[in-house]
Amino acid sequence: MEFELSEEQTLLKDSVGKYLADNYDFKSRQELVNTALGYSAEHWNNFAEFGWLSVPFDEAVGGFGGRIEDTALICEQFGRSLVLEPFLANIVLAGGILALGGKNDLLAQVISGDVQCAFAGLERQSRQDLFDIKTTVTDKEEKYVINGEKTLVQNGSVARYIVLTTRTAGESRESGGITLLCLDTEQVELDSTNVSLMDGSKVANLRFDNVEVSKETVIGEVHGGAEILSKILLEARIAAGAEMVGIMDVLRDKTVEYSRTRKQFGVAIGSFQALQHRMVEMFMAAETSRSMLYRAICEYQQDEDTAPATIAAMKSLVGQKARLIGEEAIQLHGGMGMTDELDIGHYVKRLMVLNHLFGDVDATYRDFCKASYAGA
Repeated sequence: MEFELSEEQTLLKDSVGKYLADNYDFKSRQELVNTALGYSAEHWNNFAEFGWLSVPFDEAVGGFGGRIEDTALICEQFGRSLVLEPFLANIVLAGGILALGGKNDLLAQVISGDVQCAFAGLERQSRQDLFDIKTTVTDKEEKYVINGEKTLVQNGSVARYIVLTTRTAGESRESGGITLLCLDTEQVELDSTNVSLMDGSKVANLRFDNVEVSKETVIGEVHGGAEILSKILLEARIAAGAEMVGIMDVLRDKTVEYSRTRKQFGVAIGSFQALQHRMVEMFMAAETSRSMLYRAICEYQQDEDTAPATIAAMKSLVGQKARLIGEEAIQLHGGMGMTDELDIGHYVKRLMVLNHLFGDVDATYRDFCKASYAGA
């Protein structure tokens, strides 16, 4: 299987990489972590001006008309620089659902960078299963009444619009009866608790107690949210996998460079054959992950029947390899690899968070088995 970037994709990759190299150093990133917003509004506006926020969307709605590999290229570069700005939450997840649901007016504001959105899908009992939904919607004349709770909502602490999964029929974990809503937080009152994750990103836990909203908040069709959710889950797994691959590249390169300068017994530790073998394992893990990512991207575009299984397998394998690379990077850097002053530990923490997003190693392996052997 060949995977070669076009001229336009090469320019996109290089432009993102150059901007981040010039403007997103580790010290500046750590300063952003400690702000109330948790990222840079200036960077986000620049992303919009450069057209990066428009990449995944059709030209008819003001987008660039890019494909999933274009989104993956951006996410990979974002991973290399530990970007805090909510591209995954705002563009891939919430924006993707708005696009599939035909909410083009709001989507235009997302693409321009004027509004922030968040996707509220996880619940306490669901762990990593987006289809395990107990948040309910009941019909009350001209309004809907929402009751339930959503946890770990990325970008939820600052987003104006919340894209929400709810159950309007059926039992928990049934794909039927899922309805997607889009709430304007300036028009409804939510009980929100903000939390910081280990990688510095900010999330919110949201509680809905008899929250009344207009029926116009429905995205797509009532009871028809499962199809949109399934497609977005595939794209989100590819985006997360791409970001992980970018991080893995950096950890490998930084570890090799450190082994050339750190000396023991008067010689660089990189000259020790045992450590060379471990760094080769890191290299092989990163390249295997990249190959599997490209395979998943190709199948997503070419074969919708096999894509779910392949993408689940990719996320599971990348999670396994990420753990190997993260552990080796810290071990080969020694005690300093765990300190906050060095960026190695922060890259590893981001890998750990990404591993659990949209299904960890075990969850995605189960999804692979279900998709591969269903009906067998």
